[in-house]
Amino acid sequence: MRGVGALCVLVFHYSTRFHELFPQAAHVPFSFPGGNYRVLLFFTISGFAIFFTLDRIASVADFAVNRVARLYPAYLVAMALTLSIEYLAKASQLLIGPGAILANITMLQGFAFLPEVDGAYWTLTVEIAFYVCMIAMWKWVGMRWLELMFIPWLALRAIYGFWPDMPERIVMILVLRYVPFFIIGMLSYRVWAGQRRWRQQALYAALALLSVAVMESWDVTLVACILLASFAALIGGHLRWVAARPLVWMGGISYSFYLIHQHVGFVVMLKLAELGFSPWIGFLTAFLVALTLGTVINRIVERPAGEAILNWWRRRRRKGVALAEATARSA
Repeated sequence: MRGVGALCVLVFHYSTRFHELFPQAAHVPFSFPGGNYRVLLFFTISGFAIFFTLDRIASVADFAVNRVARLYPAYLVAMALTLSIEYLAKASQLLIGPGAILANITMLQGFAFLPEVDGAYWTLTVEIAFYVCMIAMWKWVGMRWLELMFIPWLALRAIYGFWPDMPERIVMILVLRYVPFFIIGMLSYRVWAGQRRWRQQALYAALALLSVAVMESWDVTLVACILLASFAALIGGHLRWVAARPLVWMGGISYSFYLIHQHVGFVVMLKLAELGFSPWIGFLTAFLVALTLGTVINRIVERPAGEAILNWWRRRRRKGVALAEATARSA
């Protein structure tokens, strides 16, 4: 499903978004507005996948190191590569100031309301806020009562609907704009893992869909219904086609691909348009460049660096445990 989302986002950015930012440049003769919904798919997947981390940690530090290992190495390399290509190509419309670039190194630029090196990075602010919410619930509430916590979470979202001037940072840190989609993913995981049945999740699923229906447009409500139905079908074994090898492979590199595809692809399409090539050539070349760079970053940086950080942390934790045991014995 990540592979499907990755392909949708690329087509959306290389057709609709490219034309919005560069109306003077030749572009492919179609738009793909539906790709804009792909972030909702990714947030739903994040709600499902967060448990693969929560189920194997013992502390908040474990969680933080796991997320740093997963996100930062590929992000820093993709950001540096994107900036280099933008500066070499003199793509002034895509460049941001040095202060904003420094903020981007932390991945927290969204909370400071600063622009991103690549426009696609805005979703990382949402993901980090979701991680903060989940680790807080894991530590202070526990996963046993998780579904009950959805009620006050959705109630806060309802308050935001009646109070549009709610401080923006509160809205961001509580992911109030996207809570229902994360909840759909979490409800689905609990059923898939055998911890709940759908009839036990029905109330919470209905509340999530109601929240979307009341506060969003009809098309977003339809997307929420489709996502819930899709995850239910997936768990029931009725979407086996998504396990096709090309999509699984695409899903495997989707994070690195997502980080590198947008601005780098825009630069490729702009330069080929300047040289007089067909916009279709620009579109396909940008896709191949993004695919290649995404694969290289995934293979050379994302996987080995992430594993190296986790191995370092495991060794450090084992030494800490051994030292504590030795201290206890000597006492």
